[in-house]
Amino acid sequence: MKILGTGSALPKKVVTNDDLAGFLETNDEWISTRTGIRERRVLSDDTLQSLAERAGKAAMENAGVSPEDIDCVLVSTVQAETMSPALACDIQPALGLKCMGMDINGGCTGFIAALAVAEGLIASGRARKLLVLSAEALSRFADWTDRSTCVLFGDAAGGVVVGEGEGVEDIRFASEPRHAVLCAHTPPGNSPFAIDPAPAQYLKMQGQEVYRFAVSHSFRDIRDMLAAHNLAPEDVDFYALHQANMRILEAVRTRLKVDAERFPHNIERTGNTSSATIPVLLDELNRAGKLKPGCRVILSAFGAGLCTGTALIKW
Repeated sequence: MKILGTGSALPKKVVTNDDLAGFLETNDEWISTRTGIRERRVLSDDTLQSLAERAGKAAMENAGVSPEDIDCVLVSTVQAETMSPALACDIQPALGLKCMGMDINGGCTGFIAALAVAEGLIASGRARKLLVLSAEALSRFADWTDRSTCVLFGDAAGGVVVGEGEGVEDIRFASEPRHAVLCAHTPPGNSPFAIDPAPAQYLKMQGQEVYRFAVSHSFRDIRDMLAAHNLAPEDVDFYALHQANMRILEAVRTRLKVDAERFPHNIERTGNTSSATIPVLLDELNRAGKLKPGCRVILSAFGAGLCTGTALIKW
């Protein structure tokens, strides 16, 4: 499977750390020194569907494909505007598509999970070209009274068009079920038959536990991927990690002993956009002309589950 094109879209509204200081007990220094984040984009008068449509259109244009070329749409999302139908179906009219589609919830590892599903569909002959998107709106279920979590998140959509060919060399997953470390419950509903229904609650995270897991497991996964393909850390041109925290990125980079240029980041401008962080970052690199034919990229994501996902790509 080969990546043929990339696309991304961000909401119009920019929320800076100073904006958050207007209603939270925090400030720019407190947020930026702990996370690396200076600002994030959040949905306001736009919708997650419109973001996904814009990212999908940009990816298709960049790949040089027509709607008739796309056999399937996969959308990674934790929570779209509707539980049903899938966002992968709702975006198709605006993109001129008429094909099968489904949403995938893999948390922050969702984009890599969607790539794995796409790879299987291509290998089985059920699809030749797919639009693979991540569209996330964590601002919709963050607790905006909790300065330890809400300052981290933003909204975004990003994705790729993939097709037959050589490019994605390996995709791997791992998980350690640890629900309480990072979770967000669905609305409880109002069934008169429910016994002790779960209360409505916002996203909850044990920050230190997530940090330790992310650093140790991302490094382990990358190390194992390199070993499996007889590669040294410097053989990889870019490490596109999930943009969760600048300290995590730096800790993994230091353990790999590679220079900062191999660890691109945009978290200072976008915040943590869950599974959308990696495809948005890939689109930025691609449009800047940095993803040249033959260069190697390792993707690494970590999130609720707790889960990790890693992919090795040759552009």
